This record gives sequence, structure tokens and C-alpha cells, in this order.
Amino acid sequence: MLTATPIYLDYNATSPLRPAAKEAMIAALGAPSNPSSVHKFGREARLQVETARQKIARLIGGRSDEVTFTSGGTEANNLVLSGFNTVIASRIEHDAVLEARRDALLVDVDEMGVIKLDKLAMLLSGLAAEDKKSTLVSVMAANNETGVRQPLQEIIELCHQHGVAVHSDMVQVAGKYRVSFTELNLDFATVSAHKIGGPAGVGALWCKAGRRLPAIIRGGGQERGMRSGTENIAGIIGFGAAADAACSEIEAEEISGNLAKWHATLEQTIRAACPEISILSDGADRLFNTTCLALPQIASQTAIMALDLDGVMVSAGSACSSGKVSASHVITAMGRGDLAPYTLRISSGWQTSEAELVTLAKAIIGLYKRLS
Repeated sequence: MLTATPIYLDYNATSPLRPAAKEAMIAALGAPSNPSSVHKFGREARLQVETARQKIARLIGGRSDEVTFTSGGTEANNLVLSGFNTVIASRIEHDAVLEARRDALLVDVDEMGVIKLDKLAMLLSGLAAEDKKSTLVSVMAANNETGVRQPLQEIIELCHQHGVAVHSDMVQVAGKYRVSFTELNLDFATVSAHKIGGPAGVGALWCKAGRRLPAIIRGGGQERGMRSGTENIAGIIGFGAAADAACSEIEAEEISGNLAKWHATLEQTIRAACPEISILSDGADRLFNTTCLALPQIASQTAIMALDLDGVMVSAGSACSSGKVSASHVITAMGRGDLAPYTLRISSGWQTSEAELVTLAKAIIGLYKRLS
């Protein structure tokens, strides 16, 4: 079954560029622009950067002066993680956290992929009082592979009871849900443009007012000394345009409602036709746009290639490992290492139609019956 038009269902890896972001970026590529220059072109560039900063602050429920632009979510994670002597993280964090701090103390998750709060509490209780000010807990708001959402409010309250700062990789939540980093009482959070329909290569770190971090990129003192280097003006402007569009979608609630309903139908259809296929974290609080499946005895790479030949693009999990397909550390940490080599991630977004998910269900059912 080859679709007439390719179907893209890998939004958790990257979203298609929104038309508004593309138009804004093209318009920004005209005059020679450096926001640090004091002449007319420089002042106009500075105004555009600060306007985009305000749009992103609106999306995340924070102040614009709390937003520091970076080259993406990975750099933002590295920036905050480098500022603490001790890091505590869950075992299912993105590699941008786990590789940035290989010395992190890791907290187990349960079979659904939810962090074990009692284990986190035990680690926090074991810290010496003088060490707590230099300790950071980093827990992603929602997992990029399974879509499982963490009990972030409880995590924040627990950490603050111990006087420990909290960072959350929010790249899979910002732009999908109405959030306020300020109301959550986070200390630090990471967002990324290309996850919400902006360009790749730009992201931001949100730091609660009063929080400072030592820079890891030094030079001209841009971004209030937090991140030196001439700003990626076109990327930042595209980020702002994408944030505007995402805000409008969140307020309308139409896309989230539709995707939740369509994913439920997708899972019901596959489960009815092929009961051997497992739906990972079924029953957990998950992102409305994410379904993670395990096709027993069909290697992830084989399934991805077969679906790609059918004109449907999905993934095996994180897409940040130079194109390699390997067993998921997330699924393994959930105690399902037996299923890790056979998982597929389906993630939808602002361009997805109901018909595309119906087509995908048929393709997966056909693939499984053909190869199992």
C-alpha cells in the first residue's frame, strides 16, 4: 500500500515548518542585521528579537527577561546542567540530559514510565544540607518516546521542600498545552522551536527571575551574558511566529481534541485487529499526540523501512542520535527491555488529518500480518 502523498507522523522529532514562521524568516533575511549594533538596522533587529522573546514568554507563561535564546533544546539543557555540582534525573531523560551529566544520580520509573517519587524523596533526603543549594533535579515534563507525562507539580513541591532547584525539559509540552512556568514554580525549563513548527537550530532556556547560571559560551556577552554569540535573528523570529500560532491553537483547543480522539481510535483499531501488538504506557497520562507500539518479533528498523516504502514516516523513538535505530533506554528503564527492539513511535501535530491516522492503522496492521 503506497500512499499518494507521503504521510508524516514524527512530530516529536520535528514539526513541519509553519507557513507563518517561514514567511517571518524570509522577511528577516533582508537587511544586514546584528542586534548588538546601534545603527538603524541593528535597532530594528533588536526590536524583532525582543518581540519574539515576548511571544515565547506568552507561550510558556513567564516573563520575557527570563528567556535566554540558545541553539536548541540540547544547548539549553547543557547550560543549566553545567551550573550545578550534583544533578538528579530520571532514567528516561533525553540524551541531552543523560549525556550532558553522566555523573547524574538516576531515579527509577515504574512500568508505565512514571518517576518513582519515593525513590526521588529518598535521594533528596540523603543529601547533606550544605549540598542542596548546589543540587538540581531535572525531570522532563513528558517523554518524547512514550508520551507519558510526569507528575511535575508534585516533583517541584517535593524538591522545594528540600531546598533543591528543579529543571524540566518542556520541549514536548510547550506548544501543546496551556502552561505557566511561573505558576508551576519551576526554576529552569527548556523549550525548542522546531518542536512547535519553528525552525531547527534555535531554542531557549527559561530561568526564573533571580536565577543566574554561569555561561558555557563566552564572548560578546549577548543574552545578558548567559549565552554569547550573535543571535540567530531569522531563527528567533521564526520561533516567535511559531509560538504565536501554537498559542492560538491551544486557546481554540480544536487540534488537541481531534488528535486525542484520532489516536484513541488508532489504538483501538490496531488492538482489535492485532491483539499481540502492545501499546506502551496504555492507561498512563500521555501526550494527546503520541502512541508508542511494540510489534513483537518485527525489528523497529524493519518496520520503519517497510512503512517508509508505503509512504508513511514514523520513528523508533528519539531522533537525536545521528539517524541510528537502537533499542530504547526508555522502554528498558520501564522494565520492558524485551519489547525495546520492536517499538514504533507515532506522533502527530498541527498538519495531521484523521485520514492519515486511519491510513497508518491499515498500514501497521497489514505490515504486522505480513511479517509476523
